[in-house]
Amino acid sequence: MTSTQQEIDVSYSVSNEFFKLWLDENMHYTSAYYSRPDMTLEEAQEEKLERLYNFAELDDTKTVLDIGCGWGSAIDCVVRRGIKRADGITLSTEQLAWCKERNLPKSDFILCDYALYEPKEKYDGLISIEMIDHLCSPAQAREGKAVAIYREYFNKLAEWVEPGAAFGFQAILRNRVPRKRQDLKDLAFTADVIFPGGLNPRIEELVQAVNPYWEIEELSMLRTHYGKTVAEWLRRMRSHEVYIRKTWGDELFDDYDRYLRTCVTGFAKHWSGDVQMKLRRVTPR
Repeated sequence: MTSTQQEIDVSYSVSNEFFKLWLDENMHYTSAYYSRPDMTLEEAQEEKLERLYNFAELDDTKTVLDIGCGWGSAIDCVVRRGIKRADGITLSTEQLAWCKERNLPKSDFILCDYALYEPKEKYDGLISIEMIDHLCSPAQAREGKAVAIYREYFNKLAEWVEPGAAFGFQAILRNRVPRKRQDLKDLAFTADVIFPGGLNPRIEELVQAVNPYWEIEELSMLRTHYGKTVAEWLRRMRSHEVYIRKTWGDELFDDYDRYLRTCVTGFAKHWSGDVQMKLRRVTPR
C-alpha cells in the first residue's frame, strides 16, 4: 500500500474521542446513503451498510473480509444482520484498539497492510469502503501508474474468494479540477495535511482496473449523498468547537473545519464524487 502506517495514523489516529464527537454513533467515516431526505445520519449510515451487505450477498452462513475496516462499523452492522465470521484489516493503531474494545462476536481485527495479508482460507464475500484512495500517490498517478496499482489491488483480492463470490465496494472519486487558486490550495491542504500519501481514483480508472477478475454488476454514484454526509459532520464538529479547541488546540479545529468545508464545496461543485459497486468474481479466459 502506498500510504504508510505513519500516514494512516496521521489521518485516523488523531483521537478516537475527537472523531466520536462528530461522526455517527457507530463511527462510520465514509459516505452514508440517504434513501429518504429526512433520514438522520445514523439511519443513512445503516442504509449504506445494508446495501453493501446485500451487494456482497452475505447471510449467517457466509464469511466476509472488510478491507480497511476503520473503527469496525461495517463489521458491527454485518454481525447484527447475520454472518458466520467477519474479519477486518486496518493500518490505524487507534482504530484497531477501538475495534478490539467493541468485543464483537464472530469477528477478528488485524493490523495489516492488505498487500501483506494472507487469509487462512477463502472468504465467501468481501467489503471495502473508501480504502482504495490510500493505494496510489499523486506522484504515481502523474506517472501513469494508477490503473496498474488499482488492478493489482483487485487481482490480489480475487485470490481471497472463489469465482462467483460477490464484493460490496465503495470509493471516493476525484472528478473536475477547480479553477480558482484558493480552491486548489484547499484541496492540496486536504490531501497533504489530513490524508497524506493518498489520492482518490477516477471512475474510469476503477472501471478499467477491475478486469480481468471482476465484473461490475451494479454501479451507483453517491456524490450528493456524500455532500450531505460531510455537511452533517461539519455541523456536528462545529457544535463542539469550544471543547475541541480546549482539548486538542486551535490548529486541530481549524484544520478539520477547513477540510470539511472543502469537502462540502467539492461534492457540490463536482470536484469529488463517490461510487458503490457490486462486483462479481469471474474466471478470466
